[in-house]
Amino acid sequence: MSTSTIRPVIRPFMPAIILFMVLNAAFLIFSSRWKEAGFDTDVLIIGNLILFAVTFLTYWLGSKGLTTKNNHAFFRAVYGSFMIKLIVFAGAALVYITKFKAQLNKPALFFCMGLYLVYTFFEVAGLMKLSKLKKHG
Repeated sequence: MSTSTIRPVIRPFMPAIILFMVLNAAFLIFSSRWKEAGFDTDVLIIGNLILFAVTFLTYWLGSKGLTTKNNHAFFRAVYGSFMIKLIVFAGAALVYITKFKAQLNKPALFFCMGLYLVYTFFEVAGLMKLSKLKKHG
């Protein structure tokens, strides 16, 4: 894939990329404040990384689905993205909850759940912008 085809696909996803970088910087720079507020910064950083990576993967799958003329391929991409998110996020939460049952940090876990909604919003908004570009471009 050349840079001329990558840039238009990545541009609508840029707010999510910026959010990822800003949040990780905030988690690292203000680590002591997060801990004072009851958040485990390791959980926040790892959760943010998993959320961003999976959201980027599903955004990429969705953008590929937009380029096909086959409606079935588009729906497979959408449902595949949903299944990937469900399995990875539920699996990560299950592993965290079972492994760290005694030291479970509920504030960080709920913060990551909120981040899921934010990243999903950016993914859907980016795909909507991309679909408008594909229709008119």
